[in-house]
Amino acid sequence: MNHADGLHALVDFFETLTPDSIARIDTIYSAEAFFKDPFNEVRGRAGIAGIFQHMFVQVNAPRFVVTTQLLQDDQAFLTWDFHFRMKRFSKDEQCIRGATHVRFDDASQVCLHRDYWDAAEELYEKLPVLGSLMRWLKQAGKN
Repeated sequence: MNHADGLHALVDFFETLTPDSIARIDTIYSAEAFFKDPFNEVRGRAGIAGIFQHMFVQVNAPRFVVTTQLLQDDQAFLTWDFHFRMKRFSKDEQCIRGATHVRFDDASQVCLHRDYWDAAEELYEKLPVLGSLMRWLKQAGKN
């Protein structure tokens, strides 16, 4: 498999992710892959699988839509929209926009996965009480 195939497999994994498909993680990530996002930092397939499993516990109907894919040598950059419904708050569909930097190993499996997204703007501002505070702080910072 080459890195273009690895990228295609990764995008397909994200866009078709279900609780059952998490079991395919060993075909996408290397055994010692490093994963970091605004809330998690883990190493290894089990830790990464745990993050995805936890996502299905925390939100309803989660789905990723990859909007951009760039590949250069052994690295790729993706932008994506993450759609979901909060279980405890609003039942309206929410969307977080973010980006991911990945690096592939010699077998074209992901060995580094780093997500970038603004937790304050994309998540906290959408929560009922905390959202009001975050929007106020954001506005106060502009003055």
